[in-house]
Amino acid sequence: MEGFWYELKHVCKQSGARYGILHTPHGDVETPMFMPVGTLATVKGISPEQLKEMNSQVILSNTYHLWLRPGEDVVKQAGGLHKFMNYDGPILTDSGGFQVFSLGKTRKIEEEGVTFKSIVDGKKLFLSPEKAIQIQNDLGADIIMSFDECAPYPCTHDYMKNSVERTLRWAKRGKDAHQRDDQALFGIVQGGEFEDLREFSAKELVKMDFPGYSIGGTSVGEPKDVMYKMIDDAIQWLPVDKPRYLMGVGNPIDLIEGAMRGIDMFDCVLPTRVARHGALMTHYGRMNINNEKFKYDFTPIDDKCHCYTCRNYTRAYLRHLHKCDEIFGKSLLSIHNVAFLLQLSEDIRNAIQEDRLLDFKEEFLDHYGRDVYERAF
Repeated sequence: MEGFWYELKHVCKQSGARYGILHTPHGDVETPMFMPVGTLATVKGISPEQLKEMNSQVILSNTYHLWLRPGEDVVKQAGGLHKFMNYDGPILTDSGGFQVFSLGKTRKIEEEGVTFKSIVDGKKLFLSPEKAIQIQNDLGADIIMSFDECAPYPCTHDYMKNSVERTLRWAKRGKDAHQRDDQALFGIVQGGEFEDLREFSAKELVKMDFPGYSIGGTSVGEPKDVMYKMIDDAIQWLPVDKPRYLMGVGNPIDLIEGAMRGIDMFDCVLPTRVARHGALMTHYGRMNINNEKFKYDFTPIDDKCHCYTCRNYTRAYLRHLHKCDEIFGKSLLSIHNVAFLLQLSEDIRNAIQEDRLLDFKEEFLDHYGRDVYERAF
């Protein structure tokens, strides 16, 4: 794999968490890290320049949505995603599997791939492991994902076993179809809540020798303790010299808990999605900017945050913008939430290097609130 490798720099003596450097064709990045999601080649409401200012490292775009609009051929002719969206840092694309399988009854799973209807115009579409890789080769991200089935939770052991076995066959087909040495193709560990299937999935993927591994099928409605066990059941079988990516997880406490379990990479639409509805992450817990008590509050969202929003705007102004449904308000709230998770990731990295991540977790919870284990954001 040209220009891509993981360098383990330090293991926290207190927690076992990892600090490392991920080397990519578009720059070196520190782990553990949170990756903002730019589904349609844009992180909603935030410019590439603003992302760089808040020290974003890798951003994620969505294969399925970019395939439908504008089409991978358009992105390829533009010179790839980096030039198309004017972002010169590392980019990751998912496989499109999660989006396809979230369509529920409107899709049909077969050995060759999945048939479904377009969410744009209703046309019949077919996505196979080979097609998912071809699209991602054309998009040109630094890190790309194997096509997999994100099975529902809960499901039976038999269903999950069949799903895992098919996903492994798809992983092999995708790896065989992969054409670019400058893109790192990750395998995705599935298996749901079943320890034996997580072990089987991980071990078989490691035999295929991918440059990195993802843990999928989490944060799909299961309780926190089940999600953390899913991570534990998978990660113990993954190599220490390659990156581990927990897909679709972005709740603040989950970043800490994931890092403690050896996760290097996280992504989620959560920070921008909840921001558009007025929900904010702060060092003191969740805040709803719609609250009447902020009408005359001329302080920043979070006095421990140094993002663009907190440096320049007050709660009263942000509440006004949000109540009036102003686009600028949605952008400012999104900037804060993304910056919060990026800063949290940096704090986690520092705590790992100082061998004090468990202490950091307790300090964080003292301010953020300990009920975070009982509910999602």
